[in-house]
Amino acid sequence: MGKFQSIKRKLFLYSLIPPRAWRPYAIVLVAAIFGLGIYLLRLSNAASYLSDDPQACVNCHIMTPQYITWTRSSHREVAHCNDCHVPHDNIANKYFFKAKDGLYHASIFTMRAEPQVIKALGPSIKVIQSNCIRCHEDQVTDAKLIGLVENHHPHRTDRICWECHREVPHGKVRSLASVGHQIEPIRAHAPTDLEIIPKWLKESMQQSKQ
Repeated sequence: MGKFQSIKRKLFLYSLIPPRAWRPYAIVLVAAIFGLGIYLLRLSNAASYLSDDPQACVNCHIMTPQYITWTRSSHREVAHCNDCHVPHDNIANKYFFKAKDGLYHASIFTMRAEPQVIKALGPSIKVIQSNCIRCHEDQVTDAKLIGLVENHHPHRTDRICWECHREVPHGKVRSLASVGHQIEPIRAHAPTDLEIIPKWLKESMQQSKQ
């Protein structure tokens, strides 16, 4: 009997069920954590990250210039953010990379530790370079192009693509003041009554008609 009680005490020691006197407090604490978790998921629009919607990338305000410059690029019609920035070798690797990268970005954004100039880090550089070649394999291996562009073979094998193609696809524009929300309304941040033509311009146009 003593041995049984000893085993029971050990099981209770590692059990997640608290003593009876603490159970009401534990229930309130668990409910609060659960509620806050749901609230944070809703606030961060977390479900959008499971999709391929490019506007999911601007849930963080700091990515707005990158998003809007992409919308003005030639890539807009053929490639979105996930086409370039996540692996495509298999579905598990794709979502593992998205989760790892997303947690890093969320922590940096929460701590307000983002750099003044956003640049891709080592793992992202490998993924982007791989996707450049995946989509542009015909151009990369084109014999005519190799003959026309000086040192094209070493440039495409020893360097990353955007060392030469610097303005693809985000261009030179990085300023939030230059790429305001009114140019490309973003669902996560734009008010419901946002209009492309500002109020003062509408009033001026109406006055000129009169």
